Amino acid sequence: MKARRITLIDRHPDPDPGRFVHALADAYAAAALAAGHDVRRIAVAGLAFDLLESRAEWEEGPLPPAIAEAQDDIAWAEHLAIFYPLWLGDLPARLKGFFEQVMRPGFAFQPKAKGLPEKRLKGRTAHIVVTMGMPALFYRVYFRAHSLRSLERNILGFVGITPTERSIVGNVEGDAKHRTTWLETMTEYGAAAR
Repeated sequence: MKARRITLIDRHPDPDPGRFVHALADAYAAAALAAGHDVRRIAVAGLAFDLLESRAEWEEGPLPPAIAEAQDDIAWAEHLAIFYPLWLGDLPARLKGFFEQVMRPGFAFQPKAKGLPEKRLKGRTAHIVVTMGMPALFYRVYFRAHSLRSLERNILGFVGITPTERSIVGNVEGDAKHRTTWLETMTEYGAAAR
């Protein structure tokens, strides 16, 4: 297997290492490194940036240094591994704010006078891992995985990143065997860079 360049985006709002999202991300990263892949990590909880407040700021405002570094890591990557917890049925607000900052015109896409914008991050793949307290099946069936589908279509797909994997990890506060199984699964995904 060819080594891949992976940027891992860990977006639990709480930097407490005891959060299961961090454990899943750590298992993925450790296995990827052990398999010979190159891995960079973006811990969004530790980044200094403000939320955007206007279209003008999004299009022409100054880029915070932490966001410029994140753009470099995303541009470098062939594959993104995105980890986040479901909060109030959606992405945590800070993760959405991070994507709004990072996916600016000129970097992630290039507007055209006519037609759809040029997707500037084409060729990259992604694996999205979302954790939640509810059963994964309930999220898939009742909520139709709406926040995950929105991230895939409206953010990643819009700029050319094609999600190839999705993992919905439900009942994260359930039994230890369930968590162990998911840690083993993330180890397999990390080693395979998928």
